Amino acid sequence: MTNWKALAGGACLAAVIVGSAAAQGSAPDLAAQATAAGAQGVTVTARADGGTLINGRLEGRQFAVDIPKTWNHQSLVFAHGYSTPDSSVDVSKDPVAQDPSLGLFPTAYGQGFAVGHSAYDKAGLGIEAGVKATLRLQQFLAALGAKKSYVGGGSMGGNIVVALIEQHPDAFAGGLSACGVVDSFETVVGGVVDMRAVYNHFTRGTPYALPGEQDIARSAIQTRPPAGTTTPLALYQFQQTALLAAPIKKLFEDAAREPEGPAAAIVRKVASVSDRAPDAGSFLFPIVTAAMAMDDIRTTAGGAIYGNRAKHYAGAALTAAETVALNRDIQRMDPSPTGLAYIRQWHTASGTFHTPLVAIHNQIDSLVPYSQALGLEAKVAAHGDPRRMVLITVPAVRMAIPGLGVTGYIHCGFEPKQLADAWATLRRMSGD
Repeated sequence: MTNWKALAGGACLAAVIVGSAAAQGSAPDLAAQATAAGAQGVTVTARADGGTLINGRLEGRQFAVDIPKTWNHQSLVFAHGYSTPDSSVDVSKDPVAQDPSLGLFPTAYGQGFAVGHSAYDKAGLGIEAGVKATLRLQQFLAALGAKKSYVGGGSMGGNIVVALIEQHPDAFAGGLSACGVVDSFETVVGGVVDMRAVYNHFTRGTPYALPGEQDIARSAIQTRPPAGTTTPLALYQFQQTALLAAPIKKLFEDAAREPEGPAAAIVRKVASVSDRAPDAGSFLFPIVTAAMAMDDIRTTAGGAIYGNRAKHYAGAALTAAETVALNRDIQRMDPSPTGLAYIRQWHTASGTFHTPLVAIHNQIDSLVPYSQALGLEAKVAAHGDPRRMVLITVPAVRMAIPGLGVTGYIHCGFEPKQLADAWATLRRMSGD
């Protein structure tokens, strides 16, 4: 459930068609080309639609690329979102048939684009790893003959998209972010840590308290099975997610059963202070993410990336006495200078990019706030060229969250047509 790589892979993405299947060469020729371009362990498979699937590894990391029968010599690479620490980094072996992008790959492939994605060096906080892997794949496709490249990404992948177009301004003709952390990853992490801290404060000593480690600077539970455990990794991580979700689910069940009772009061207070919707999804996604991510974030960044020592917490649902008690008793933590420097590099946006960008975002998103899109839009207007960014806002989506028996606002709630329209907008902006 916290594998946002799967849940929020992000995005749904007509061209003048040039080239032909013959231009791609035979499978042995294409395998030789791929190997010459730096790939290892290459396999080339004919697709039923006449296209070609290439699998292999780039600098040791698995990748997969689909090239259509009639290739327009353009490419689209996709950066996936956050995944649970310690989970598998491998991506699907057929980007079109096993689409991680909610329609982006099939749409672009059908228009003549080569499409592909690459595994990152690590799970969890993977912005730096994702930038390097995605750029490496773009360069590989250029070596195979792609003359123009686009990049898409969802959730954390949206942050990767912005980092790529800011740090490598000549690599891509355009970028598409879906539900992306497009402004500041530091801010998003701060928001989920704050929510965990506020939730801990108001649920302490109640049936709704989170299990495990209570220190907000640490992960609440482990994401890797203990030594000797025979439970498969994916199942173990789902069980851990369900363990964290259980008290939140009970909180909302009790609040619905007794709208003026203590559970409903906790919901109102946490939502008010955290500026989140009083909704099970809007609690579950950020709290579970914070509870599973902190150890990996600290290790990856070289220290804590968020501090709340000077923060004053307040909310309209709190009395004056409750506000005083909250600020007196809530756990405080300090950032590490090393951690802050790392997360600002990977990545806080400057807004000065010149590559066209389309950002599509739900007006309410249970994990990445809409303010991320607004924040980048303001930076682009102030420091860059506002014509380079188009923000597409779509309504929030509520649905059942798979496997957990909770209904609420979801993260990356897009319909294929909404994302196809965003892709078409980006192509127009890029002069395609």
